Amino acid sequence: MEHGVEATSVQLVNHRPAVACRLNTSLWPLTLPRVRLRPLTRPTHRAARVRRASNMNRRNFLPLVAALPALATTMNAADAKPKDTPKDAAKPSTDAKAATEKLVVGGGCFWCTEAVMQRVNGVKKVVSGYSGGHVVNPTYEQICTKTTGHAEVIQIEFDPKQATLATLLEVFFAAHDPTTLNRQGADSGPQYRSCIFYANDAQKLAAEEGKKKAQPGWKDPIVTEIAALKNFYAAETEHQNFFNLNWNRNGYCSAVIVPKLRKLIKEGKIREN
Repeated sequence: MEHGVEATSVQLVNHRPAVACRLNTSLWPLTLPRVRLRPLTRPTHRAARVRRASNMNRRNFLPLVAALPALATTMNAADAKPKDTPKDAAKPSTDAKAATEKLVVGGGCFWCTEAVMQRVNGVKKVVSGYSGGHVVNPTYEQICTKTTGHAEVIQIEFDPKQATLATLLEVFFAAHDPTTLNRQGADSGPQYRSCIFYANDAQKLAAEEGKKKAQPGWKDPIVTEIAALKNFYAAETEHQNFFNLNWNRNGYCSAVIVPKLRKLIKEGKIREN
């Protein structure tokens, strides 16, 4: 009806029968009796008890629901904590690399010094490279120009429990001629100089003592350079593990490296392979 509302069937508080009426704005203001909506049928006592119990269960359950996020956080934090281990359980072993040390030395062509040091007990890895110069990441071609300041060197990674610095330096001084300045045999130039680049005070002291100990075995003064390690650049792939890959097809290997290895093996300073 235009400008009107339709009333719903209700039960009056004074228990008068429910009536349906249609109100019109023309009848306003109109005082209506106060009404309270009630179910058409009164609930039984059993239904009332079930409803009250249901309301109580909801009231008891809601705090638990609210506490779930905090409980989950606590459980996750507990799982994140490291579990206790028995006192006699084996501790995790130290990383193999962390247990090794590195020493950088140069004694002429790195093909030769690499082959020698690979046969020392306790040596884990040998990398041929360049050190001692001012050019960043030089190439072999640049090294051959004799203007980079770098020397051909090897980086020896070793286990100090199996090979001491003194042992490595003893083999080093026996594997080349440390009395010739910027030369090893037919190889001439500053890149072929005898050198030891120490990484710490212990290596510096060992290098100085090793040089002093080796001097009586040489008629001329040892001219090995002993300096702090400033840089090390690995050489190209074709220079790595060179002798082991080319010993039977390279003239330098057969003419220079093989005789040197045989001499050091005979002296008991290195193993055969």
